Amino acid sequence: MDLNQLRIERQKWLTWKNIVPFQDAIKALPVFEDVKVSLGDVVTIDIPNITEEQSEQIRQTALLMKPWRKGPFRINELFIDTEWQSQIKYNLLEPYFDLEGKVVGDIGCNNGYYLFRMQSQNPKKLIGFDPSAIYYSQFQFIDHFVKSEIVYEMLGVEHVEYYEYKFDLLFCLGVLYHRSDPVAMLKSLYKGLEKGGELILDTFMIDGEDEVALTPAGKYSKIPNIYFVPTIPALKNWCLRAGFESVEVLETRVTDQNEQRKTEWIDTQSLEDFLDPNDPTKTVEGYPAPKRVYIKAKKTA
Repeated sequence: MDLNQLRIERQKWLTWKNIVPFQDAIKALPVFEDVKVSLGDVVTIDIPNITEEQSEQIRQTALLMKPWRKGPFRINELFIDTEWQSQIKYNLLEPYFDLEGKVVGDIGCNNGYYLFRMQSQNPKKLIGFDPSAIYYSQFQFIDHFVKSEIVYEMLGVEHVEYYEYKFDLLFCLGVLYHRSDPVAMLKSLYKGLEKGGELILDTFMIDGEDEVALTPAGKYSKIPNIYFVPTIPALKNWCLRAGFESVEVLETRVTDQNEQRKTEWIDTQSLEDFLDPNDPTKTVEGYPAPKRVYIKAKKTA
């Protein structure tokens, strides 16, 4: 697969009429010196000696790029209160990984919030994959101030196995349930890892000891492209069939309205709209409410 040709084609996405305003706004941003960046729960950017006019320009650029799903971010007094409080997931997973000196990939990286956080562990290289010109533009906006060495590829999970590098550690958070062939996706991730590499993955799950998966007839939690929601035993079997030699369950967690909720930065529905108003343990379609399992799968061969 010729990834360079694919990159050239996808750079053209930045000329789409709905994306051009984002790109123009980013290019028009002033360049600042002595910017301080803090990589805590809120990715915080402190810009000294900024004018009111510059602050307003930054605010208008951020507003232009709504919806903001992953975060939060703060730029001086501007707080981008994203739909997801992504620090909850990151902090849950952080005890289970060590990025020091490693080549790390984040599949479905959205605007790069997790990648920005990962810089604090001194990885050798950070590479994000997400085939979205909107999320890439949001990343460019934040990185205009952070000036990281993160590589952002407008590529998908299907390209990981053909990438120029093999990865010591891959993150794939909230992607698997969007794929109609989950085993094929897991095989691609497996092939993208170095020997001894690890995959940290989360996906929707249903409770049960049987090796089965829920297959929604239409939407699940108002999301149209959810294909399979497995039990943990079924998910383990998928990983083993993909080639992984071991699978460790790290955590399970019910998604709540503290972690995912509507804010002024999304202008769309959120979790509270996806659940049965009379029974929050079920989705509006009558399925079990969203619950996630977090796993670590290892490639030893």
